[in-house]
Amino acid sequence: MPRAVIAALVVLLACCSGATAAPPEEKGGKAGVALVLALDGSASITTGDLEFQLQGHAAAFRDPAVADALASAGTRVTLAVYSGPNSLRVLIPWTALNKPEDAGRFADRIDALPRGFQGDSTAIGSAIVEAAKLFDRGKMDRGGKAPRQVIDIVSNGFSNGGIDPADARDRVTRRGIVINGLAILDEFPWLEEYFEENVIGGPGSFAKSAMDKDSFVAALRQKLILEMVALPDQMPSQMQSRSVAVR
Repeated sequence: MPRAVIAALVVLLACCSGATAAPPEEKGGKAGVALVLALDGSASITTGDLEFQLQGHAAAFRDPAVADALASAGTRVTLAVYSGPNSLRVLIPWTALNKPEDAGRFADRIDALPRGFQGDSTAIGSAIVEAAKLFDRGKMDRGGKAPRQVIDIVSNGFSNGGIDPADARDRVTRRGIVINGLAILDEFPWLEEYFEENVIGGPGSFAKSAMDKDSFVAALRQKLILEMVALPDQMPSQMQSRSVAVR
């Protein structure tokens, strides 16, 4: 999606919500949105595929429209990787994105991460439960609990270990947490539908899909903007579908 179109989407969604979110400084430093980015580090993901996810996230955070949306929402974000049960590992701890340039610095931290994570099974349900616990950590921080809490799950496969993802989803969404998904379709072309039925949940939740690096970055950019700019029940009706695939 061209940058000009993404920027127009930011304006459209902000208008439909009634007002642009107040700058973080006007909120007393509190987060408006807390976002857990959970990347797939399982055995089905090669070293190159994990690098693909990391590079894609760095590129998305450097996009000016994404940076503006994250800052306007008063976002706190943490990046983690998961594979088998009880394996979720935080790579970048909770970070406040109060200004657009903070997103670029977050992208620099992604680029600087050590590589070489070795995973085993794909335990999406366990990743959901463990990601939800991150919202309770003390360093979530001085800003306190965010009004909107979102988990973003990325995977190129279905869950084959640990807690059933649908059970985990139901348990976590009862806490008011939203779960969105980004399916990489390099192995299973039906994976987006699997995400819709078993993974995503909460008001306005949605799944996106991608096949290659370009579509992955485009899908991630769109997803981050939709999550940050407006609450789901304030989105224009054409934006409320549970699945907006980018192929």
